[in-house]
Amino acid sequence: MDQTEIEAATFRRLLEHLNRDRPDVQNIDLMILAGFCRNCLADWYREAAAGRGIEMSKEQAREAIYGMPFAEWKARHQKDATPEQLAAFAAAQNKGH
Repeated sequence: MDQTEIEAATFRRLLEHLNRDRPDVQNIDLMILAGFCRNCLADWYREAAAGRGIEMSKEQAREAIYGMPFAEWKARHQKDATPEQLAAFAAAQNKGH
């Protein structure tokens, strides 16, 4: 197994963890703590595809990351951000600048 295969397996495991094991972890919480979320992963996925000459829509990339259409995942798992989450997100954004 080469490095690319190991990295791909690790990436698939990350998606499995986020989407199957921990769908309760909200994207805003990921952004607050880690500075990225599932949507960021979808953007990076689409950028990697584009770098290899593969055109992909934002929705196609999100479906690849979420394992289902984004609207469906959102309806099943996403909650409205609390005032505390929004404040923590704003503070985290200010730290990065």
